Amino acid sequence: MPNSTPAFPSSLAHACRVAGLLLVLFFLAPKASHAQTWLVSTDPYVKLGVVDKFGQLGTYTAKFVVVNQTTGKEYILSKQVDSPQKGIDVVFPSEPSEAQYFATSTGEAAKATPGKYVWECQVAGKRVVSGRFTLAPAANDVTVIER
Repeated sequence: MPNSTPAFPSSLAHACRVAGLLLVLFFLAPKASHAQTWLVSTDPYVKLGVVDKFGQLGTYTAKFVVVNQTTGKEYILSKQVDSPQKGIDVVFPSEPSEAQYFATSTGEAAKATPGKYVWECQVAGKRVVSGRFTLAPAANDVTVIER
């Protein structure tokens, strides 16, 4: 005598699976938001650079010195420039999470403090380039967008 299974339990199981899937999709559906939310960050910085234009030195160490004119704090970053590369650019202030960053002699990392700064780059103890810059205060506005 052959075994036969009724169609009813199979249909019920299929209906339960579909209902379960719809229930899961309902709970995973994104909730309606009332307004967009934004985060903002603004970090002023300056790119400083030096180039041995004709590549006469070969490998050299460029020592960047930046002085905050208001506080008198001196921040230093030394970078080796390997031949055949002739120059290098650095960013002030650099992130303290980097292997090398602008810091005082006591290890205090430079911050993007608004104000006037002077800088120079020394190679073999001699100033080869210099300049000045101003870090402006940064202001941020956040707009709430209603839905």
